Amino acid sequence: MARSAETGKTDFNVVVVAQKGRLTYEALLFAASLRQCSPDFSGRLLIAEPQPGPLWPDDPRISDHGAREMFAALGAEVLPFDSVHFGAEYPYGNKIEMLAALPPEEPFVFFDTDTLITSDLTQVPFDFARPTASLRREGTWPKPELYGPGYSDLWRSLYDKFGLDFESSLDPDQPDEYWKRYLYFNAGFFFYECPRVFGDLFRDYAVAIRNDPPQALCAQELHPWLDQIALPLVIHALGGGRDTLPAGLLDGTVSCHYRMFPLLYARESDHVIKVLEEVAAPNKLKKLLKAHEPIKRNVYQGRGAKVRALFDQDNLPRREAAIRNRIKSAGFWMR
Repeated sequence: MARSAETGKTDFNVVVVAQKGRLTYEALLFAASLRQCSPDFSGRLLIAEPQPGPLWPDDPRISDHGAREMFAALGAEVLPFDSVHFGAEYPYGNKIEMLAALPPEEPFVFFDTDTLITSDLTQVPFDFARPTASLRREGTWPKPELYGPGYSDLWRSLYDKFGLDFESSLDPDQPDEYWKRYLYFNAGFFFYECPRVFGDLFRDYAVAIRNDPPQALCAQELHPWLDQIALPLVIHALGGGRDTLPAGLLDGTVSCHYRMFPLLYARESDHVIKVLEEVAAPNKLKKLLKAHEPIKRNVYQGRGAKVRALFDQDNLPRREAAIRNRIKSAGFWMR
């Protein structure tokens, strides 16, 4: 598929998942940031929405009618999908199951809703035949036991389960038994040339790992990491990897996966904060976003500035846990 930076036109869809509550308001900010920072994007902006069913005890659909109208005003289409395997028990599974509802054979880029577009997305040289995902992550999974199995045996058991070549997935520049040697992503973004192909593999791998994990994983927690356990296997199986995008674009200069508003103000660049506050400023959007307490407190009532004042931006703590703890100690933590 053609890359937008070369063709001068947008030939891919962008999708986020939104449902009742927090994700609605994050998705509004995402859509507004895309329209402001990437005005040449002419593909479809899709808001995937889980539908009521037996796996949802409550109706998961977007309940704010004003938000629905704003999505339409921002040129976004709400796309319903059914939850067959995950639902309320594992809502991260939404990003897996929504792929079945996307237009087949049309390249897509998925983003978590807690993301801002901060520069021109159409200038990213996507190679949609070689998928990847976010490398802005920590070694959250697996957690090897003292007496084994170690990283190699744990990951190898998964590659063997699905008939994939384990050795070719390794980063030879990293030492054995160091977590970065093994293919591992944050699932905050991913892309491919066909959502159905990607989604079928993602679903099959995730369900198989959940229902029948390899024996080596018996002491490992699968929740909430299941999507990030299956994702590198999918990317590897489809010929992707770590380096199919230039470093520093997505989760860098073009997009920011901030995850929580206190974390955004604590550690993201001045440019990201400027984009957030500019896109949140129009009155019609402000009236909607104030319904979400973390946006109201951090963006509109100045708590974000107080969080930022707690940190030296040139000397941030290396571990996210240390940043969280400082914010919590000051009484400013919220999600």
